[in-house]
Amino acid sequence: MKFVEKYFHNLNLALEAVIANRFRSMLTALGIIFGVAAVIAMLAIGNGARQEILDQMKMVGINNIIIRPIYAEDDRRDDVFEGRFSPGLTLQDVESIARIVPTVRRTSPEVQISAFAMKDGIRRPVRVAGVTPDYFEVFSLGLSRGNMFTDQHLQDGAPVAIIGNNIRAIFFGNTDPIGKQIKAGNNWLTVIGVVEDRIVTEEAMENLGVSEFNNVIYTPVQTMLLRFRDRSAVSISEIQQTRTRRGRGAVIVTGGSVNNEDEERYQNYHQLDRVVVQVDESRQLTPTADVIRRMLERRHNQVEDFEVIIPELLLEQEQRTRDIFNIVLGAIAGISLIVGGIGIMNIMLASVMERTREIGVRLAVGAKKTDVVFQFLSESILISAAGGILGVFLGIGLSRGIMRFTDILTIVSIESVIISFGVAAAVGIIFGYMPAKKAAEKDPVASLRYE
Repeated sequence: MKFVEKYFHNLNLALEAVIANRFRSMLTALGIIFGVAAVIAMLAIGNGARQEILDQMKMVGINNIIIRPIYAEDDRRDDVFEGRFSPGLTLQDVESIARIVPTVRRTSPEVQISAFAMKDGIRRPVRVAGVTPDYFEVFSLGLSRGNMFTDQHLQDGAPVAIIGNNIRAIFFGNTDPIGKQIKAGNNWLTVIGVVEDRIVTEEAMENLGVSEFNNVIYTPVQTMLLRFRDRSAVSISEIQQTRTRRGRGAVIVTGGSVNNEDEERYQNYHQLDRVVVQVDESRQLTPTADVIRRMLERRHNQVEDFEVIIPELLLEQEQRTRDIFNIVLGAIAGISLIVGGIGIMNIMLASVMERTREIGVRLAVGAKKTDVVFQFLSESILISAAGGILGVFLGIGLSRGIMRFTDILTIVSIESVIISFGVAAAVGIIFGYMPAKKAAEKDPVASLRYE
């Protein structure tokens, strides 16, 4: 009980000293305030970047390899006339990959075209994608209502569709679209399912080739090839006529499908716009991609009219780059905490010099050296703790401001707040101990004579 009373007495003396010199204490705490705020903001940016990477990983699926065609206007097609004809990326390629490569779990071919959708007088431009049920498995895309394509739908090329959530809202409103029809291009399709709502960032669509799931009408890939368009059904004479009409000057384009205007400019002879291959384990990604690349080169007569991309490796590299950047920023922010701690030590040393007589009086009336140490140590801890609290609020506000005005995702975690405040308190203890120890070691007699 006596110890507790002495503890609170010393703490009260420290608090009175801080309040009596509030302006100086506030200036001393500024280094801690800005240091804690900077650390929280930097960690929030790092957490936001990590979350974006995880979200993109979900969008591109797990352990996926993406195969995209390269199509050109003239020069690349010169291979046709030199005896090196490539059939382009086709369903036969997909079947061969699934049959031959043992590490492949799923294959998802995809064909996309631009078209106008119509329903009850409403007409909107949309994307129509020919896919298989594996597409939804690969991208972890569920249905909010309805059913998936069946094997019979795929075999027959049935006029059925699964629509994105935005398509449902635009054309069907609050009514249940299941069993109703929507016209895409020149074909009427019966809606059998609705895709769950999924937000995709522009960065993911541009860098990783991820589709905007909500604004697409999905139909079986055989339905797309039978009822809409099959680009592989192009004769040599048509290619020659196109080459003669357009003259020289090739432009190579990579990636997904092209719109109608692009197809007037480029000779896209690929049957598929993209193939996503999912492997069993992450460690199999690179060797499987190499096997697929060599297989497609043989099937395409050594014409490299495709590219093989491993999104997970790209994302991991991006995450490593961001982690290094965040570590550098965090280190810079941490330096301000050290500077704040040095400021606390300097001010406390000056305070010890100013209050030498007070220290002598305390020691003369019976205070122990530990009491003096605790008093001055408490002052430095109070200053750093107050600065830590203000820094936490400033850091949270700064993180929200960054997200609002720069569109950079920031996530403030409880761990970052605890770590920042804990470091601030530790700085107060570490840098406050030397001045407190120096105060306790003063000679009481010399201190009483100090003017």
